[in-house]
Amino acid sequence: MRMTQSGGPIGLDLNLLLALDVLLEEQSVQKAARRLHLSEPATSRTLGRIRKALGDPVLVRAGRAMVPTPYALSVRAEVSAVVERAKALFAAAGPTDLRTVERTLTVLGHDALAASHGPALLARAAREAPQVRLRFLNESHVDAPVLRDGVADLEIGVIDTVHPEVHTEHLLDDHLLAVVRPGHPLLRGRLTRRRFAVDADHLIVSRRGRLHGPIDTALAEHGLRRRVVASVGTYPASLFILRDTDLVGLIGARSRSLAESVGLVTFGIPLDLPPLPIGLAWHPRHDADPAHAWLRDCVRELLLPEQDD
Repeated sequence: MRMTQSGGPIGLDLNLLLALDVLLEEQSVQKAARRLHLSEPATSRTLGRIRKALGDPVLVRAGRAMVPTPYALSVRAEVSAVVERAKALFAAAGPTDLRTVERTLTVLGHDALAASHGPALLARAAREAPQVRLRFLNESHVDAPVLRDGVADLEIGVIDTVHPEVHTEHLLDDHLLAVVRPGHPLLRGRLTRRRFAVDADHLIVSRRGRLHGPIDTALAEHGLRRRVVASVGTYPASLFILRDTDLVGLIGARSRSLAESVGLVTFGIPLDLPPLPIGLAWHPRHDADPAHAWLRDCVRELLLPEQDD
């Protein structure tokens, strides 16, 4: 592989791309050196070669830390994608020992899934792929092509991507449950749609800060309206609010153990609500990647046994 500078052609081997990928992820010569199994001086020299090849500082000092330049940020996803494709190309020549794979795999999904299944996934990684690091990202309040751009490797949850190149796989259908503190008034007597709507105030979990959702649409079909007094961005935050108030919250049935772990009570909602389709999504560049295939298999096995719950 060759890149051209004003001073003439510069030979660039794949090791520079590998080093650039690690440097951009770690943003530290010291940490990158450990991952690359090089000395710090050798890693600094490699960074110098990268800077010369790209004609950009790549990483610059900001106090005690190093931060990527705008150009480095703009090529980070492309560098990662090229490295992953190269790894997949060489991995295709033979079986991969996951115990020797050094990777950081980024999982995107709402925090209730990470809280519910993160411990089991980390335990399995420790057994089967001890040098793989897992990074959990919450869903953002803005939509972005995070899989295409390499910000995340795997998305888990209700997949609403519109990018045609992204692969999607449906795993199961979840459904919403109501969540309240023990002794809540709604737990006494027969629960009707009207009581659910008007006898208590409600709390919503919304990454975009919305104050309405599918519950409100279903209630409106029956001429009912609930009073939503607040929204929060994460499910764990909502559970601690619900524990100390008389508000009514929501959580997916697959994550109800989170509510129960803080002493909350879940119950069915007296409405005909659409199911929540839970699935996976990933960019096709990861199809032949053994580490990514292992991650997909782990998630399937963690989620699918629950279908019979």
